[in-house]
Amino acid sequence: MRLVNGVLADNLNLRDRAIQFGDGVFRTLKVRAGQLEFWPQQYAKLVQDCARIGITAPSEATLLADIAQLAPFDHSLKIIITRGESARGYALPADIKPNRIVQLAALPAYAERLYLAGAKLVLCATRASWQPALAGIKHLNRLENVLARQEWSDPAVFDGVMLDRDGWVVEGVMSNLFALIDGVWCTPILNESGVSGVYRSILLNDIACDEIPIVECKISLAQLYAAEAVFMCNSLAACVPVQQMGEQSWPLLSGEIAARLGQRATSSLLFIGNQSA
Repeated sequence: MRLVNGVLADNLNLRDRAIQFGDGVFRTLKVRAGQLEFWPQQYAKLVQDCARIGITAPSEATLLADIAQLAPFDHSLKIIITRGESARGYALPADIKPNRIVQLAALPAYAERLYLAGAKLVLCATRASWQPALAGIKHLNRLENVLARQEWSDPAVFDGVMLDRDGWVVEGVMSNLFALIDGVWCTPILNESGVSGVYRSILLNDIACDEIPIVECKISLAQLYAAEAVFMCNSLAACVPVQQMGEQSWPLLSGEIAARLGQRATSSLLFIGNQSA
């Protein structure tokens, strides 16, 4: 079920630049019991990403009205903002208007054993592209992630780890990475490539203030293998402890982080009918 500019629809004009060039941004978030998880942070990141590439984001009230029409209960909710429609060529018409898409999907079924026994990762051969102008943005051109995801078919694998052109650890194919190195939780700095997820930002901006040391830094593959523990996070799976990547294994030590993040999620829920928040 999806809305295009507030109207139930299953199609998009073929002139839309999302189709032509991947020109737009998106957010994926979890709806629990009819409430939006981390909505203030999700909307702020959507606005920020739109601004980075010169798109005017829809108002919060407009998006909440769209979401209320869909009346999700326990769902994955995806918001896509495209730059709009244009003729061929990269140049933008002066009167271009963004299009917005709000759609529902079933929540992925993550087994409890994933959180109890830890996740299995693979190291991807596909590298994350170097582009500081787009670093951190969740834009629609995700072809490198598509290529990386084709590198495994084992359903036991949760995610793949992507490196940049110089061999530094960047992120997972669908999640952000944290590693406990010398007693400090570290996450790759994303000023040249990668996607800065909302869960990652909450850990850095909120939980790091709770006397849990969390820093952004460059992480080499050797440092990752030597880490005391590793976990991945995204908006649908939350915090997933990592048990293994190749021949390397780690103890599951991310419980305190997961508990803190769970508390943040509970305090950040927004009832969909409440459009004044």
